[in-house]
Amino acid sequence: MTAMVEVSGVTYRYGERTALDDLSLSVAEAEVFALLGPNGSGKTTLFRLLSTLIPPQAGQVRMVGADLAQAVHAVRRQLGVVFQAASVDRKLSVDENLRHHGRLYGLTGRRLKGRCDEMLETLGLTDRRRDGVETLSGGLRRRVELAKALLPGPRLLLMDEPSTGLDPGARRDLWNYLGALRERTGVTIVLTTHLLDEADRADRLAILNEGRLVALGTPDELQASVGGDSITIETEDPTKLAAEIQVRFNLPVHTFDHTVRFEQAGGHEWIARLVEAFPAQITAITLGKPTLEDVFIARTGRRFVESE
Repeated sequence: MTAMVEVSGVTYRYGERTALDDLSLSVAEAEVFALLGPNGSGKTTLFRLLSTLIPPQAGQVRMVGADLAQAVHAVRRQLGVVFQAASVDRKLSVDENLRHHGRLYGLTGRRLKGRCDEMLETLGLTDRRRDGVETLSGGLRRRVELAKALLPGPRLLLMDEPSTGLDPGARRDLWNYLGALRERTGVTIVLTTHLLDEADRADRLAILNEGRLVALGTPDELQASVGGDSITIETEDPTKLAAEIQVRFNLPVHTFDHTVRFEQAGGHEWIARLVEAFPAQITAITLGKPTLEDVFIARTGRRFVESE
């Protein structure tokens, strides 16, 4: 498929601190792509690069077929951007926000009205067009932000932590709208998130840690790469139990807080073995399929929440 975004060997530094370290990845046309990482992972710096807020320092960024360093204005005309902080005017109505935004892109008259009508219908906002933005719920305001970003007809939609401040129901609705938008318009969507369950809904994702790419693929591919079932053991002394498991069963394990975690095929069989071998040390034991946090642990040796 045609690459809508190509990042090749990109490095970005703030003084002595390296925010992005020789990063390379690509995003296909009409793909929903998530940049997942804890705070300080580099995803915000990458978002700022892609949204043309800062210029590349080293490496190459190509977007919508153009080199960002050489054709930034051409790239901007193909972008829609939804920032983490709200950019709608709360004192204006939904329709007024869209009209003022459209004029910034040179839309006027019937063309502007037609695009506003289309976006309001697409985002389910037609019956709220005359309502003041300050009267809307957080989920509806996010949809107004989306309508603004999509108004000029961009080929690439960039979203920074799009579900910030939304309750679980509104987050679910937002993702339903993103899926419908992609199907209806063919727009490519790139978003940043620190929420594991949110990244799990993307077509593909890149996991970043300390400015480096540590995993890239579909959620299913990444979870399958961990191998086996995920086993979590609660214990009073995880360091001691982990050492004994390694000696007795020769298994690679990780310790976090009061838990020991590892992945192994046939997890249900291992539960019986572990309980039989260490009955006095195991407080509780659970079995599950690998998650994106297990992927992060396998690639970095740390829990996602600890990194954050």
